[in-house]
Amino acid sequence: MKFLFLFSFLCFFLGLLSQRVSSQDHASTPPRGWNSYDSFVWTISEKEFLQSSDIISKQLLPHGYEYVVVDYLWYRRKVPGAYVNSLGFDVIDEWGRPIPDPDRWPSSKGGKGFTEVATKVHSLGLKFGIHVMRGISTQAVNANTPILDTTKGTAYEESGRKWTAQDIGIKERTCAWMNNGFMSVNTELGAGKAFLRSLYQQYAEWGVDFVKNDCVFGEDIDVPEISFVSEVLKQLDRPILYSLSPGTRATPTMAKGISGLVNMYRITGDDWDSWGDVLAHFDVSRDFAAANMIGANGLLGKSWPDLDMLPLGWLSNAGSNDGPHRYTNLGLWEQRTQMTLWSMAKSPLMFGGDVRKLDDTTYGLITNPTLLEINSFSSNNKEFPYVSSNLSARAFKNDDLVHTWQARRHLTDAKSSDTHVLGLTTCADVKAKGWSIQAVDQDPEHICWKENSRSKPRAPFCLNKRESLLALDEDIIDKQKYQGKVNLLASDKMDLCLHASPKRKLTSKELKRGFFSPCRWDANQMWELNSNGTLVNSYSGLCATINSVEAQANSQGVRSWIATGQKGQIYVAFFNLNKDWATITAQKSDLAKALPGTKLSRGSCKGTEAWSGQGLGIIGQTISYSVIPHGAAVIVLQCT
Repeated sequence: MKFLFLFSFLCFFLGLLSQRVSSQDHASTPPRGWNSYDSFVWTISEKEFLQSSDIISKQLLPHGYEYVVVDYLWYRRKVPGAYVNSLGFDVIDEWGRPIPDPDRWPSSKGGKGFTEVATKVHSLGLKFGIHVMRGISTQAVNANTPILDTTKGTAYEESGRKWTAQDIGIKERTCAWMNNGFMSVNTELGAGKAFLRSLYQQYAEWGVDFVKNDCVFGEDIDVPEISFVSEVLKQLDRPILYSLSPGTRATPTMAKGISGLVNMYRITGDDWDSWGDVLAHFDVSRDFAAANMIGANGLLGKSWPDLDMLPLGWLSNAGSNDGPHRYTNLGLWEQRTQMTLWSMAKSPLMFGGDVRKLDDTTYGLITNPTLLEINSFSSNNKEFPYVSSNLSARAFKNDDLVHTWQARRHLTDAKSSDTHVLGLTTCADVKAKGWSIQAVDQDPEHICWKENSRSKPRAPFCLNKRESLLALDEDIIDKQKYQGKVNLLASDKMDLCLHASPKRKLTSKELKRGFFSPCRWDANQMWELNSNGTLVNSYSGLCATINSVEAQANSQGVRSWIATGQKGQIYVAFFNLNKDWATITAQKSDLAKALPGTKLSRGSCKGTEAWSGQGLGIIGQTISYSVIPHGAAVIVLQCT
């Protein structure tokens, strides 16, 4: 009897140890799967989702695409008047929690939620994911629903009263691009924590393996919600991969504060099928790689900077109420460039096209074995700047490049040939310090940025200061929180105010419109100058920073990345961002310096180009490859 007890205890202990080891290996490589957004936007049905999942299990799961994710608004009724930012069309339960629209998800009837869908997905060998928004829905707040105490199964009570949705919703912090839909939850309250806990425990009960939490990162960063949700996920009986979105104007400094709490996080705005959107990812991916964020410690495993989904194959349009109806606007070589950058930067690979119309070309792009090997198992991934190029025909124009959407819109200074680039970063970042009140033309009401540069003096960048419209409004009840807050106006346009967050998700095209918008009663346009020289935004809690860049910088239009393989391979990716052919060259000696410890400096190397399969023979002192316009080449070196 004693032996049986010890044997049972040993089995139990080993089981816990095995589970712990498994959970600690969470997201050990960049997650890979399919997301419904690019092809169905928000209108996908249960039938369409399960049909897609079946195809993925047969065609893409063998290549590591294991997650199938229902993107946003699965709880919204598809009826006239319902769209992305509409109000009053969502299905919520008695506790104010979103539940699937029963017309589109018939198996959810009877309080089942996504349980049956998750069970079918799991039977296919796949993992099931959902998209969720920040905090609590406006609809639940308006209905003033009670909050579920999951420990008791009854309404949450504290301090002798029952708490409701109106007690925990922060109406001043609605989601910037879906302000009618969701708002932050006050996580300092026990009731706020109870609501978030009830959400994620329900997701676990449904069988969810992946949660994409939107409107909580980048300019919409909500550290309290991220932190608490991460703690809840640690305590669940099943591992759930935690992903953040959207990430517009995210910075490495900002990400270092949350990367250990999650498994992947978006570092760009929405990526769609335009060449400008592809270009917009080069600088931001370089910066996160340089900051050693790729594969950093994450929630029960690792975390990965996410460049967003791959909009290839059959797609829909952003904000559309229709399903997939068109082919991607990217050319074949542009698609290869995108797949190459995503793989070299070790971004999660989430395919967005309609898998029911998965053509051979698209299938070949997303299942290229060399690119998938690089994405999962390469190391030392970084941009390699020491390349030269020889362009044919016409010269490349800098205007053809859309630089980064990471944290930048250009504010042209008419007094110089430079461009002031406004960014948002955490207020602890030393780069955020440099703002002060200065007299300009005998007018003391200016807030200016003075750059500390030893290279050459630059005139300060200044904005007109005015007391916040919110602070002046007689109808604002709680005016104390707005004391000291100001609006900042463009000096040449008195009706335009500096804002820190758009009202919707952005593409690279939309980012060209500037950082100023008509002045309004909005926390996005409220700023406070701190004594330490930081300028903090009331909505996001982030601080503004200004960089000056030369207008004609980066006119070459070529980029390169390098990495090493688990079997000693050296990967060299050349990107031609020009409109004409370019021969791109790297010196073997420079590669050896960038990748010390490899056989580059002392061995003989054979090269192969991964997309074409072309053998390049023995590599001499230089590596050169002629790359098609908007194209990429991936050279694999095997050195002995």
